[in-house]
Amino acid sequence: MQAAPLDRTDLHLLAELQRGDRLTNAELAERVHLSPSACLRRVQRLERSGVIAGYRPQVDPERVGLGLQAFVRVQLEKHDADHVERFTTAVHSWDEVVACHALTGDMDYLLHVMVQDLEHFSRFLLDRLLNASGVADVNSSFVLRTVKAYAGVPLP
Repeated sequence: MQAAPLDRTDLHLLAELQRGDRLTNAELAERVHLSPSACLRRVQRLERSGVIAGYRPQVDPERVGLGLQAFVRVQLEKHDADHVERFTTAVHSWDEVVACHALTGDMDYLLHVMVQDLEHFSRFLLDRLLNASGVADVNSSFVLRTVKAYAGVPLP
């Protein structure tokens, strides 16, 4: 998909929106030096074009009982369309998996997993992931602390 042409004002709007502040349109307009009506039109255009993909609150995992995070590398036994489809369908059904990326290299997928504790992780790994048809190998790493977390996409 072709990237939408963005000018400096669009980039400034996106940067302000990514900060996560709950702003009114008037406050946002003031920050980017536009009238409220011009600001609203630009934001709506960015939403319609898909540049702004949605809005959601940032939830602290520990405050909702998810005190353990892990990154799990998964290797499939076979890479035919049926095995890949079964695995990706299973991943979509697992609430513990907050992100899944297909990779190059020696492992096929990287899962970002959030669970309550080690017992919860163990149940997820043994009852779900290893029972998913076609999983040949897994390798898990636990998050000790987060040095930098996703804070939006880097804008030019």
